[in-house]
Amino acid sequence: MYTAEIQGEPGPGDIDGIVQRYASRPVDVVAAVGGGSVLDAGKAVSAMLPQNGPVTDFLEGVGTRTHDGRKVPFIAVPTTAGTGSEVTKNAVISRTGENGFKKSLRHDRFMPDAALVDPELACTCPKDITAACGMDALTQLLESLVSTKASPMTDALCISGLEGFGTALQRCVVQEPEDLDSRSRLAYGAYLSGMTLANAGLGVVHGFASVIGSMVDMPHGKVCGTLLAQATRENIKTLMAQDPGHPVLEKYALVGRILAGRIPETDRAAGCTLLMDLLDEWTDRFHMPRLGAFGITSGRIGQIVDAAGQKNNPVHLSGDTMKRILAKRL
Repeated sequence: MYTAEIQGEPGPGDIDGIVQRYASRPVDVVAAVGGGSVLDAGKAVSAMLPQNGPVTDFLEGVGTRTHDGRKVPFIAVPTTAGTGSEVTKNAVISRTGENGFKKSLRHDRFMPDAALVDPELACTCPKDITAACGMDALTQLLESLVSTKASPMTDALCISGLEGFGTALQRCVVQEPEDLDSRSRLAYGAYLSGMTLANAGLGVVHGFASVIGSMVDMPHGKVCGTLLAQATRENIKTLMAQDPGHPVLEKYALVGRILAGRIPETDRAAGCTLLMDLLDEWTDRFHMPRLGAFGITSGRIGQIVDAAGQKNNPVHLSGDTMKRILAKRL
């Protein structure tokens, strides 16, 4: 058995180094055991072992070569509940700093051949990582639900993943990290979030995250966790100003009721307020770090906004609104 370790989010050098080390050896299967970054690394290694050339040649928006889909069979074993990489067909590869990027190696055949999702593996996960991963999965479920590409299928999966998720996340972070029922709910929600993002796409939070992740070494889950509440607030405020009857507002209200455990109907505005207040509370309770702690300054806000995408966001946000989201979390 050959082994390799990944510290942090995988960069091109990590993938190329592992592939070069084992390309001449008989590798029958690649198994990745760890968080989303480890799963992405394993997915990329399995895809690059049969290829010639660096992984950057095949990255979306970076390279110029098209991957043919050949890979070594890949098994994903998540030990956190966050990205849902165990059910997606892409591996995110990052390079931070000047000329940095955060891009995907993607092909339909890159879906893991098997995913072993055992919630017990996450029971010893540190609280800060549990919180960041959980907020990432929550972001993916919420952004998929309100995406312009959402469908009845993805809506049903998102709602199923959200039910019980908030209670489970609070319990694992604040009260009892080894509660297996709560860990199971988080694992289930994260798993579904991977399925829904692959079919419905994501919104402005992930648009920001890809840019910020290319600039500074800030873990993806912490970027999502720190921006989710403010981005959701601005989405709701913009929708209410433009179209108070927009159906996405009812989705936001439903999520507020689900996460708060108040399923009996409240009016739309009350449900949306419930969601916004709840996300603000969790941002503080789970100690989501501010962008400034990782080197993002006010002088970089314009650059981030100019580069960030929002193609599946439920409403187009103005540049000033996007700047306000970031400024509130510096």
